[in-house]
Amino acid sequence: MKIAVIGAGYVGLTTAACLAQIGHEVFCSESDLAKLKQLQSGAMPLFEPHLEDIIRRNREAGRLAFGSTEEAIERGRAIFICVGTPPLPNGDANLSAIESVARAIAKRASGYRLVIEKSTVPVQTGAQLRKHLAVHCTNTLQYDVASNPEFLREGSAVEDFLHPDRIVVGAESEQAANLLREIYEPILQKTFTCPVHKHCPARAAVHFLVTDTNSAELIKHASNSFLAMKISFINMVANLCEVVGADVAKVAEGMGLDPRIGPAFLNPGIGFGGFCFPKDLQAFIRIAEKSGCDFSLLKEVEKINHRRIELLVEKLRQELWVLRGKNVAVWGLAFKPNTDDVRFAPSLALLKSLVEEGANVRAYDPEAMEKAKSVFPDITYCSDLYKAAEGADAIVIVTEWDEFRHVDWERLRAMVERPLVLDGRNMLDAAAMVGNGFDYLGVGQPPVLVGKKQAALGSKSA
Repeated sequence: MKIAVIGAGYVGLTTAACLAQIGHEVFCSESDLAKLKQLQSGAMPLFEPHLEDIIRRNREAGRLAFGSTEEAIERGRAIFICVGTPPLPNGDANLSAIESVARAIAKRASGYRLVIEKSTVPVQTGAQLRKHLAVHCTNTLQYDVASNPEFLREGSAVEDFLHPDRIVVGAESEQAANLLREIYEPILQKTFTCPVHKHCPARAAVHFLVTDTNSAELIKHASNSFLAMKISFINMVANLCEVVGADVAKVAEGMGLDPRIGPAFLNPGIGFGGFCFPKDLQAFIRIAEKSGCDFSLLKEVEKINHRRIELLVEKLRQELWVLRGKNVAVWGLAFKPNTDDVRFAPSLALLKSLVEEGANVRAYDPEAMEKAKSVFPDITYCSDLYKAAEGADAIVIVTEWDEFRHVDWERLRAMVERPLVLDGRNMLDAAAMVGNGFDYLGVGQPPVLVGKKQAALGSKSA
């Protein structure tokens, strides 16, 4: 099928590349001319595992091309809208880009078009799209509007697209639902060549859920808000664990063994970030408020998340007493590993607090430093984690990159001013850290300090 994808961000670029990979002819547009030039020249504007290789292969095969929105609309029988819906100051989603695409479709398209919301949008956006197309379209345009929310995780977006657990379709006509099923048929039947796994592991059948447009739009916001709630809940429990001397990792493990709860997203830390959870949570609260529904539960979820960095900085103060003039190494800037995305990343709130307190910040991230520089150009960015930790009074782990698990701690011990690690993701083993001569502070766990261990050993010897 000839498919247009409007918008080449994380969602749009992954959607375009993966639809081409499963056999469709895809034309992807981007309004940012600098980004469009990058894509047309073969360069990547973002980091996402496997994506660059898939784009290169499908461009060479002639199944994927990049150009203007006008070209995309003229070429695509199905048009996926994947433009940004950033939050407004009041928490509402900014739908101006959606409206602009709808107007362009109405003015330029003819014949039948299936217009598909892929961007995360408030409920009833599909109804507004239909109304807008009806007002502005020519007599030669026939159309359906459908919702097809994305459930892609940055860092594993290609895997999630090609091997989803469910595909949700909101459609008001049988024709629209059938066309979307046709688009995804290679994934449903597993007939495509997988670029991620040489031999694809056996997977359960994909659920293809067809519902009305309003319900499909709500599914995305409800899903992300529920996951955010799980994260804030375990972080709230972590606070209690620190006060009473319990271990939140064991609490989470015991909870997760209950199949009604499950272990996913019960990972305590410094809070959720990225472009989806914070934005979608705010938007869902605003949707509820406009509809006269009380979503105060989600306001508490948001409040708990906002306090995570404040609590982390307070831990740092307790250990270092005064932060002004102290050297703090920050390991990790992306909101999660395997991406370069720093939008709404907890690292940004941490950097802001440390800079305001007068600390000297030396930061390192394998992929996200260039994007972090655009927000905080004046801190020191280092080429590796060792340079970041040189002379440090404390090392703060913000993102759980795998390379932070494989550190030469003996080498590092000789480089730092004070051997103190504040692990904001509980990714390291506390006993091993103390064995390497580092004081270790996790989240929701009692601190494990070298001095206390030595005192305990001395007491046993006596």
